Amino acid sequence: MGFPCNQFGAQEPKSNAEILEFVTSKYDVSFPMFAKIEVNGEGAAPLYTFLQEAQPNADGSKPLKWNFEKFLVDREGVVQKRYGTKVTPEEIAADIAHYLSV
Repeated sequence: MGFPCNQFGAQEPKSNAEILEFVTSKYDVSFPMFAKIEVNGEGAAPLYTFLQEAQPNADGSKPLKWNFEKFLVDREGVVQKRYGTKVTPEEIAADIAHYLSV
């Protein structure tokens, strides 16, 4: 699932419809895209507050450092892992497969 956010270098200033068009045409995104939200600070969406509390960064901090951080959540809603911005979906495929088979 994708949640656009304009808190990182103002990279998502466009409307939700324009963002969806961009990611589907440029990156062939096929996963669900949701409305733009905030992920850090007082206005953070409750989902991201939950994710950050469950899986802080390696240094113990909680806020997302940049776009494209990823969280792996199992079928019971337990946050299993947090991945940095540069980790690709292909690199976490084995983790995803593991939790799909459990």
